[in-house]
Amino acid sequence: MIELGKIQDLQVVRITSIGAYLNSKNNAENNDDILLPKKQMPQEIQEGEEIQVFVYRDSEDRMIATTEKPKITLGSLALLKVVDITKIGAFLDWGLEKDLFLPFKEQRGDIRKGREYVVGLYVDKSDRLCATMNIYDLLSSDAPYKEEDMVEGIIYNIHPTMGAFVAIDGKYHGLIGENHLYGDYSYGSSLEARVTKVKEDGKLDLSLRQKAYKQMDEDKDIIIEKIKNEGGILYLNDKSDPEDIKNVLNLSKAAFKRAVGRLMKEGKIKMTKEGIEILEK
Repeated sequence: MIELGKIQDLQVVRITSIGAYLNSKNNAENNDDILLPKKQMPQEIQEGEEIQVFVYRDSEDRMIATTEKPKITLGSLALLKVVDITKIGAFLDWGLEKDLFLPFKEQRGDIRKGREYVVGLYVDKSDRLCATMNIYDLLSSDAPYKEEDMVEGIIYNIHPTMGAFVAIDGKYHGLIGENHLYGDYSYGSSLEARVTKVKEDGKLDLSLRQKAYKQMDEDKDIIIEKIKNEGGILYLNDKSDPEDIKNVLNLSKAAFKRAVGRLMKEGKIKMTKEGIEILEK
């Protein structure tokens, strides 16, 4: 069976002057062959051979194959750039000759030409491939992960009080709480995170940080490097405002205090009225 919106191996049924006609190996007897245009054909390809292609629809809504790899397929998410905005919706660059349509009803917020947006891919009622920004609706809550597993995902929304909503594997719901969102992460960022909790509804709470005892060595290095960059003294201490610590080091106050305490025990820093001074040479 030929699958729209997916990369798949298809068999060359016949070769003509305009290209090669393909079908699934187990379905080569029917008449639903699709065209791989001549300009896409590898040299020396023969009838009966299999070739990996992506299947979509051309400008006349005919199913067609391409050897080019799109930036997004069914079941995945991608950050795509808007190349045009029309009366019926926006069009996105997804790496193929024909741009990907993003209907008005599938848009969220203010869409502007030249900007990038996180989208998913779906098949509409007319059996055409379209983009959607309704990422939440594409995700499920039956992830196979458990606490302490490491997962990969993409941030598709950031709420000022709730945190970052993450699409894990492009399939499952994840959330990094606002208090745990440290580092240079923003809308559209790809990341690796740790599962801290599997909720009753199956959604996952995530953290960008390892468990405290594993994370401490990295935090110590961050503090030492920052002190060196500041000329040997860092104007922070255990009385500093948590927001100041986050702005300077991208650490929570608790993580900061743990790492500073360990550095003091190791004799690498000392605390003064002004802040933290480095002792190691």
